Amino acid sequence: MPQLIRHCLAGLLLMAAGLSAAFAHHGWRWTDDGRFELTARVEKASLGNPHGVLTMDADGSKWVVEVGQPWRNEQAGLTDSMLAKGATLTVVGKRSANAKEQRMKAERIIIDGKNFDLYPERLPDGKK
Repeated sequence: MPQLIRHCLAGLLLMAAGLSAAFAHHGWRWTDDGRFELTARVEKASLGNPHGVLTMDADGSKWVVEVGQPWRNEQAGLTDSMLAKGATLTVVGKRSANAKEQRMKAERIIIDGKNFDLYPERLPDGKK
């Protein structure tokens, strides 16, 4: 019986560690504190829950950009077609705290000079 309990506890600890990593990934803790801006062309868009992910090409450099959940994109005025392959976007937000990782989380997307604010409360000129 004690061995069964040890196995169950080990399984629970592994599940808790996995959930902790998942929550950290979907928050902002993996980003740095500075503002970052990237202008690039969308190569691939995977939009949906828990959040959309764009693979982008900035002069031959590949970037992964997390955008909002479908409801957040819609609330900002974005449509899936605006984020489709071939679109050129300027993304403002937070880049990964790991400088070797070309990944960022979008707070604002700029298309043809128009701002689409995903997280206006996080922007210096946004709504609080």
